[in-house]
Parts: sequence; C-alpha cells; structure tokens
Amino acid sequence: MKNSAGAARPALSLAVQYACADDTLSALPALPSRPRIRRWAQAACEGPAQVTVRFVDAGEGRQLNHDFRGKDYATNVLSFPYEADPVTIGDLVVCLPVVLKEAEAQGKAADAHFAHLIVHGMLHLQGYDHEAGDAEAELMERREREILARLGYPDPYV
Repeated sequence: MKNSAGAARPALSLAVQYACADDTLSALPALPSRPRIRRWAQAACEGPAQVTVRFVDAGEGRQLNHDFRGKDYATNVLSFPYEADPVTIGDLVVCLPVVLKEAEAQGKAADAHFAHLIVHGMLHLQGYDHEAGDAEAELMERREREILARLGYPDPYV
C-alpha cells in the first residue's frame, strides 16, 4: 500500500474491539469506524505493526489503569507495548466515556480527539515517551502535531 506521496506504507495488522456495554454504546455518539481507526494508526506507523485497539467503558478502563499503572481512575488511552523490533506489537485501550467527556470539556470534535489519542498511543507503542523528560515530550508532541496535520486535524495542544 502506498501513501499520498507514493511511498510504501509500513504493514499494519489491526484488530478493533468494541467492548463497551450495550447500554454505554446506545447512550453515546457513534464510535469511530474501523477504516477511520486504521487511517489514524497507519499515519503514525513508522514500521510494520500488529496492533489491537479496544474501546472500553469506564469500569474496564479504571480496572486496567489500576492494575497496570497503580492509578484508581479511568484514563483516556492506555498503551501496552509487547515488542518493538522488528515489528511493533501492542494493544491500545481507549476509554470511550473519558474520551467523549474530555472532547466536550476541551471544545473539540470527538473525531479529532479520538484521532489524537490513537496517534498518541501508536507513538507510545513505538517507544515515544512524554514522561521521560522535556526533550522527549517535545519530540512526541511535535510528531503528534505533524501526523494530525497530515490527517487534516488541528493542533491538539492549543
């Protein structure tokens, strides 16, 4: 597959799981489609990748954040990198109610916020770490801005 510049894109094997309870899903706007998620994830791929994106409700999001980060609240996205070389392998867990609440509070379109968090998570899977210091945070944010701009989304940090 080639990108708009004619260069070959890295191979991406993507699975998407919608694991929110039915009552959660029916009360919320439509989730991003698999093709949109693939577009966002592919845009952030720097090499071949095998990724699962799982949308969860607040209960599962909170439990995972507690179990793996020791934080007792649901967060917007969790990244679980398993392997980086030669293929990036990992999972992204997106907490649907948190993302929608944040988008509304920040005055952003939900679609733009989902795109940002998928890109953000994909960069984490590939070794970017905004918590490793100011230089690393600046590098990661610059990459996010570049990727999102190519996708037609505004700067998520303004």
